[in-house]
Amino acid sequence: LNTLHSFLSGETDIQNSGGSYFDTQGSSSEVSTVVSSHGMANNGGGNGGLTMGLAGGQIISSSGAYLIGGNSMDNSAPHPATQTTRASPSTIEMAIETLQKTEGLSSQRSSLLNSHLQWLLDNYETAEGVSLPRSTLYNHYLRHCQEQKLDPVNAASFGKLIRSIFMGLRTRRLGTRGNSKYHYYGIRLKPDSPLNRLQEDMQYMALRQQPVQQKQRFKPVQKVDGVSGENFSGGGQHTPSAAEQTVIAQSQHHQQYLDASRALPDFVELDLGETNVENIGPDDIKALQSLYREHCEAILDVVVNLQFSLIEKLWQTFWRYSPSDLVEGTTITENSEIEGRLPCSRLVVLCRNEAVLKWMSSCDHLMYQALVEILIPDVLRPIPSALTQAIRNFAKSLEGWLNNAMNVIPQRMIQTKVAAVSAFSQTMRRYTSLNHLAQAARAVLQNTSQINQMLSDLNRVDFANVQEQASWVCQCEEGVVQRLEQDFKATLQQQSSLEQWAAWLDNVVTQVLQPFEDRPSFPRAARQFLLKWSFYSSMVIRDLTLRSAASFGSFHLIRLLYDEYMFYLVEHRVAQATGETPIGVMGEVRPR
Repeated sequence: LNTLHSFLSGETDIQNSGGSYFDTQGSSSEVSTVVSSHGMANNGGGNGGLTMGLAGGQIISSSGAYLIGGNSMDNSAPHPATQTTRASPSTIEMAIETLQKTEGLSSQRSSLLNSHLQWLLDNYETAEGVSLPRSTLYNHYLRHCQEQKLDPVNAASFGKLIRSIFMGLRTRRLGTRGNSKYHYYGIRLKPDSPLNRLQEDMQYMALRQQPVQQKQRFKPVQKVDGVSGENFSGGGQHTPSAAEQTVIAQSQHHQQYLDASRALPDFVELDLGETNVENIGPDDIKALQSLYREHCEAILDVVVNLQFSLIEKLWQTFWRYSPSDLVEGTTITENSEIEGRLPCSRLVVLCRNEAVLKWMSSCDHLMYQALVEILIPDVLRPIPSALTQAIRNFAKSLEGWLNNAMNVIPQRMIQTKVAAVSAFSQTMRRYTSLNHLAQAARAVLQNTSQINQMLSDLNRVDFANVQEQASWVCQCEEGVVQRLEQDFKATLQQQSSLEQWAAWLDNVVTQVLQPFEDRPSFPRAARQFLLKWSFYSSMVIRDLTLRSAASFGSFHLIRLLYDEYMFYLVEHRVAQATGETPIGVMGEVRPR
């Protein structure tokens, strides 16, 4: 159980002993954009982390990781209640009829296309703001035809097949300069499609075939935030190998799980008031605002493209990083465009100004909140474990990268920047943990026998004794506690889905905090509610433990998930009430 708690607090990464995640070997400051492990590519035997399913309600320790048997967390195996969506015959008939008219297909060929179209509908779905490479879809299709011993159509005809079944699909050319590809925009793999596992297996094999010293993500030559690609890769044009191209394709596959449509919000104007800053004029203030805006937009761009390791270089460029072996007083960007627009000496002076510190903290909270909503737009939606681990590795590296990049900047500004990036890092690690737990809990909530056992065990809990012990600490109204107990049992008995449980928890937060709305005491009341919720749930778990309840493992998993989700809900309510971003709310409680 300690491993589970350590995982949630960020002390333990999503790992198992079946294989280690591939971080970049060449430099401690680099992080691979996409990573995998043997545990994730073993066809459902494990997923490189907290693999949870069903095993008679018992938590089982296996190779150092805790499991509740059965299905893996990233949908590598279907959940008991999951059913493949079948298209209605009329949908496919209309598509074939359209193709017959436009392409003059024979009856025999039309019958063959029926299975192709159904395969498309079984594995793909329309979605706004996401895209898939055309080549990836066609490769999936060729593999399907090979496995089913079907004659494939050519790439052009396959494009017509897709457009006949997914009306209004658009084509875009996406990717970095020199490495762009045509994508279908508005389509994605279904979360429960077996093709998700195929993508991770391909990526794992590509990484296994590389020499250890070459296991770092290919960084295309490009210009980002005033620094050319040669600065990132050490100089010279680099042609990606087949293995690197596969990793790049994996990154493009993972982009469908992001919300790439989200834009960077407008920043407030920087106002120094009546204070006069030595050697600083209005043009310098305008230059700082425009440069920082461009800098934040560049960060957002590389995150959308999952090029996490470029963040460090962006920071080094903007903050005029000076390696220790350079002559004192010089920086690596001394002759760059950014230095011409705002010299380093004036940047340093501005970084000591209190108004600039507050302005930049406000900008950072907006930017990092946008990044959170891009990377994890829905904390309950399944995402591949490789993407989860890439995000966690990225989050772990940020504070070190930033401290290193700001080595010529005054300490007050470093503290301000680190406070914001630390809040972002912790938020990403909490949200990936929450997402991981959510997928584990789906299997429990969809199993009828498990739910019945949980109900039986819960009815044996002495809630009167729980209330008696907790009332002195929490001072909650007895009627409120009884109502929550009854609602919880009723929701459990109805075999509610994860989304229905999420709605119930949201309603609980609304009811409890409603009396404090529009009052200055709202944040404190919200924090007190979290403490009381955690105390009561721990008392119930204690009772189940002492009774050796058969469903203890399931209850422990559910409790972990609901505590994490309550934290998520409350921080968003506090942010809404105070006019802050959730990142801003979390950043405020960190020591400066």
